[in-house]
Amino acid sequence: MSRRALTQYLELLKQSGIQQLYREPVKVLTPLDKKALLESLAQKYSDCDKCPLAAGRLNLVYGEGNENSHAMLIGEAPGDSENKIGKPFVGAGGQLLDKMLEAIKIKREDIYITNIVKCRPPENRNPNTEERLACLPYLVEQIQIIQPKILLIMGLVAAQSLLGNTNTLSWHRQSCHEFMGIPAFVTYHPAALLRNSNWKRPAWEDLQAFQKEYEKLL
Repeated sequence: MSRRALTQYLELLKQSGIQQLYREPVKVLTPLDKKALLESLAQKYSDCDKCPLAAGRLNLVYGEGNENSHAMLIGEAPGDSENKIGKPFVGAGGQLLDKMLEAIKIKREDIYITNIVKCRPPENRNPNTEERLACLPYLVEQIQIIQPKILLIMGLVAAQSLLGNTNTLSWHRQSCHEFMGIPAFVTYHPAALLRNSNWKRPAWEDLQAFQKEYEKLL
């Protein structure tokens, strides 16, 4: 991990008030170990009340997918469909995401998918700072366990939260970044593409850049 990435990581931990994190054991985790650990943590956090979003939660949307994947996709927050079902990206945006992944020869089950916030904000508003920081330790744990080699961050809220700035989405899309020392690509959230089809072309360019680096890992 570079000095810059380490500084960024520690600052995020400080802001979120993290006191203790899951530590990877000396023994390398097998896929079954990872699956069991993630399932136990999802159950552990299912009654989390660290922020006001708990009041509207039907289901904690922890994450799902290939726990041993090289790639991890990180969105912003669950929507109405996700809150009802308990899985990320299952509504209209999720259907578009599946098509986006298929276009770069990735199946949904090939990668691990989650959000920076695990409960639905009211009326699908953007999660506020308190809510993002409350959930950050859960995301950090997921990354530590899965140990992805590349990240795809979807949406401005997720990008600003993880990369620690207030820059525009266009700025984030211009280059590859790092989070916890892991290469991180940024693109539009599928829900945004449903609202504005003019963004689909630049999103396709982002996905192609991500695909190029992802396929190097296979």
